[in-house]
Amino acid sequence: MELKAETRKELGKANKYLRRAKIIPAVIFGKGMGSLSISLKHNEFMKVYKQSGETDLIDITCGDKKFKVLIKDVQVDPVTDVVSHVGFYKPDLTIKIEAQVPVVVIGEENNEIVKTGAGIALQLLQEITVEALPEDLPHEFKVDISNLKEFGEGISISQLDYDKAKVSIPDVAPEEMVVRLEEMKVEEEPEETVSEEEAIAQVEATKEKPEEEGEGEEGEKLKSESKPQEKREEKN
Repeated sequence: MELKAETRKELGKANKYLRRAKIIPAVIFGKGMGSLSISLKHNEFMKVYKQSGETDLIDITCGDKKFKVLIKDVQVDPVTDVVSHVGFYKPDLTIKIEAQVPVVVIGEENNEIVKTGAGIALQLLQEITVEALPEDLPHEFKVDISNLKEFGEGISISQLDYDKAKVSIPDVAPEEMVVRLEEMKVEEEPEETVSEEEAIAQVEATKEKPEEEGEGEEGEKLKSESKPQEKREEKN
């Protein structure tokens, strides 16, 4: 995979004009090289990013120079949800590095428990930290749950398919589960229980309420009817 870039002179607030033109300001950095400010087309970057993620090496051509890099830092505008800046890391290809490799669960459509809705595939790890040479980093870990048949059954770190001679997983125990089948439980809302005393009080309150309202209306009516009569008596 390859991206074409141009050296960038715009810095800071001046980058807003690049973004309006659908150009992403970016930087390439690495040990012994400082940093290089570049810019690249938004659409071209997104195509490569969807394929490579942050674990595949890509080539960036800038003028007469070519860099093998990893996508290290992608910043997204919180309002527009558009990529606003990218950091590319140029690693030493002879030294092992750590990287976060995403976990992708597959085979749910072939698992009878999941298909019937009796259970779900609970993904316990979204990504796994690995150590390897930059060119040996796995793109992703695919975890196939097609053959899981019982609740509580799952797939552990030790069962993942990857080149163990080139890639190590240093921070997670081999028996730790990556995904596990769990029973689908529907929580029922507890029924409200009303004591006998509360039930009687509610009934009595219901009976008394119309009478009280009636008494209030009748009282107002009597008051309104009595006022004209009082006036007539005063005249007499």
